[in-house]
Amino acid sequence: MSNIAVSVENISKAYHLGEIGTGTITSDFERWLARIRGKEDPFLQVAEANDRTTKGASDIVWSLKDINFDINKGDAVGIVGRNGAGKSTLLKLLSRVTSPTTGSIKIKGRIASLLEVGTGFHPELTGRENIFLNGAILGMRKHEIKKHFDDIVNFSGVERYIDTPVKRYSSGMYVRLAFAVAAHLDSEILIVDEVLAVGDYEFQKKCLGKMKDVSQGEGRTVLFVSHNLGSIKNLCSKGIFLKNGTLQQAGDIDLITDMYLKDIPLDEGDERCTINFAPQPDKQGYITHLSLSDETGTTKPEYDVFEPVVLTAKYTVKESVLGFCPIVEVKKDGVVIFNSFLSDVDETALEGQEPGEHSYIIKLYSPLKKGRYAVTFRLGVLRVSDIDAAEDALTFYVDETSFDPTIRSYASFRKALVATVLDWKKQ
Repeated sequence: MSNIAVSVENISKAYHLGEIGTGTITSDFERWLARIRGKEDPFLQVAEANDRTTKGASDIVWSLKDINFDINKGDAVGIVGRNGAGKSTLLKLLSRVTSPTTGSIKIKGRIASLLEVGTGFHPELTGRENIFLNGAILGMRKHEIKKHFDDIVNFSGVERYIDTPVKRYSSGMYVRLAFAVAAHLDSEILIVDEVLAVGDYEFQKKCLGKMKDVSQGEGRTVLFVSHNLGSIKNLCSKGIFLKNGTLQQAGDIDLITDMYLKDIPLDEGDERCTINFAPQPDKQGYITHLSLSDETGTTKPEYDVFEPVVLTAKYTVKESVLGFCPIVEVKKDGVVIFNSFLSDVDETALEGQEPGEHSYIIKLYSPLKKGRYAVTFRLGVLRVSDIDAAEDALTFYVDETSFDPTIRSYASFRKALVATVLDWKKQ
C-alpha cells in the first residue's frame, strides 16, 4: 500500500493578466474549440515565466510551471519562496480552490485548509453554524462534529462570540476560529498559508504547537507556508523551495532554507553585503573593501539571531600616523548599539601602522535582536579626526530562523538594544 498522501505530476497554472477574455470573439472561439477537442490552449504557447521584476511581452503568465513532488503521509512540509513565487497558488490547487491548467494532483484523504482570511466561512452565519458547515463539507456527520465542538471553541478563545455572525469578527478572531476548525476536524491533510501572521504571538505559538501535535502525534500530513523560517524549521522536517513559479528543490528542511537564504539577492530590502572603494592616494589612509559573511565565508544579507556575522575590512595606509585606529560601528534604526576599536584588542595599534595594505576579519557582536542593521567602518586618529569613513556602508537583516519559538522571547521581546549573553558562574 502506497504511503504517499499527495502526488503532484507536471502541474502548471497560467493566468491571464488584465481583463477577462482575449479581446476578440475569434480568439475566444479558438480557445473554446481547443478545449472541447482536448487540445492545448493556443494562448499558453505565448505564456511567460512569473518574474515580477520584468514587464514581459505577454499577458499570459505561468504562476506555476511543471511542478513535480510527492508528500508522504505524516510529513510536515514547509513551502518557502519570495513573494510571487507561487506558494499560495500551489496551496489553492492542493485545496481544490482552483484547478491546474495542465498536469494532475492525486490526494489520498480529506483536506482542511486555512488560506486567506475569510476563506471557508460564510460571513452571514454564526461561528457555531460555520463549524458545522465546515464539518459537513469534510463529509462528517453531525454527531462527529459535536464531538470536537468544545475543543474547537476552547482552542479559538471566541466562546463569547460563537453565536455571532462571523462578519462581525475581527480578522484575529476570524483566524483563531478558522484555524481551530481546520486543526480539530477529522481531516488527513492540513494546509495552512501565511494567514497565521494575523494572529498575536501567543496564538501563533499555540497554532505551531497544535500543528506539531497533528503531524507527529496524530500522523496527519501538514503543508505550511510562512516567511518565518524559525517556525518552518521548528515544525517541518521537509521543505519545498519555489522561485518564479518553478520548483527549485524539494527535500530536507535545512537544505531548503539554506538554499532560499542564499538565493535572496544582495540588494533585496536595500541590504548591501559587499562593497569595493576606489583608491584615494591623496589621503593618509583609505578603505578599499568591506563585506559581510557567515563563518563559512558565504556572503549573504540575512542571518539568524544566534549566527555570528563576520565583517571583512581591507584598507591601505599611505603613511604611519600616531594614534591611527580603525573603528567599527553597528547601528539599528539609526542608533549606534555598539562599536569597537582595533586598540581594544591590540595595545600597539595607536603607535601607528606600517604603510601598505591591511586586512582584518571582525566577528560582530552576537546575538543580535531581530531587525535591520547598518555597519560603519572608519579610519581615524583617535580623538582628533577621521581620515576615511564608510558611513552605513553595509546593511544586513537578522531574523529568528533556527530556534524553538517557545524561547523566541529570548531575543525579540527584551527591552534592551541587544540580546546580551553574559557569563554566569555559580559560587
